[in-house]
Amino acid sequence: MSQMSSVAVIGAGSWGTTVASLVAHNGRATLWARDPGLAAEIDKQHTNSRYLGDAQLAPGLAATGSIEEAVTGAGAIVMAVPSHGYREVLERVAPHCAPGTPVISLTKGLEQGSRLRMTEVTNEVLPDSPAGVLTGPNLAREVLAGQAAAAVLAMPEESVAEELQPLFSSDLFRVYRSEDVVGAEVAGAIKNVFAVAAGMASGLSTGDNTRATVICRAIAEMTRLGVSMGGESLTFAGLAGMGDLIATCISPLSRNRRVGEELAAGKTVDEITAGMNMVAEGIKTTPVFRELADEFGVEMPIVNEVDSVLKGESGAADAYRGLLARKPATEFKGVPA
Repeated sequence: MSQMSSVAVIGAGSWGTTVASLVAHNGRATLWARDPGLAAEIDKQHTNSRYLGDAQLAPGLAATGSIEEAVTGAGAIVMAVPSHGYREVLERVAPHCAPGTPVISLTKGLEQGSRLRMTEVTNEVLPDSPAGVLTGPNLAREVLAGQAAAAVLAMPEESVAEELQPLFSSDLFRVYRSEDVVGAEVAGAIKNVFAVAAGMASGLSTGDNTRATVICRAIAEMTRLGVSMGGESLTFAGLAGMGDLIATCISPLSRNRRVGEELAAGKTVDEITAGMNMVAEGIKTTPVFRELADEFGVEMPIVNEVDSVLKGESGAADAYRGLLARKPATEFKGVPA
């Protein structure tokens, strides 16, 4: 067993726990939970009832409330905390992390204020560590239930990705490799914005044609911006882009889609978040992507309308009237070939 097969997963939400359980079938996995009571449940009962109900986790999965205990001796670190807490938690990880230890982000968002991607935050906190991202159409409950799924592991060095790849893989969870870290991260973060839009469409009882149109135009928007930020156009047609977007837009398990549905019902953002026990990254990420679109000179009408609704400047029905009022141009205007 290589040193890298001992993995610390930081964050015991639904996806962090699911990934930790996957790793525990292939190597040693220790999951850090902020709540010691939740850590004890995972460690002793092999369930995470708060986020995953009575689903059974890998029997070899260990859990702890101590970051030091989780990280010390780990050959790889997996970060599964929300974007707004990523830097603070990683700074707590850093003193216990051996130089050069790979850090894989599961977080699909951007840092508030700095607008940095999570791998960029990692590079600032742990400059000697290879920083990558695991992303794709991965709804935690379905993956944990053993339903077939796939993801992409994007790392700047393919040799590191090749060594890590088997740790996350199973017969029913296929992990592909990519060197396009920028594209994979941008796609994973921005699809949450479009999932809010798809949720608003669902909440307004629009038809499948409307939802399909939203998804297709979302792919055009994410590709325009993502390539402008340094990503590769093909990434946005793959698992990190189109795959994740479709799953998040159509699934009733999607937190961001649920936000859109409740916005369409007339609820405020504060009312919606008060009823959720997990973070919907699209709420915090939308204004950041609107700023980036302006900065890069990229047209993103769906992002603009979602941002206006989240800020209470308009309603969901107004957003769709605004989008329909736009004069259609060529279908792939501004999208790199």
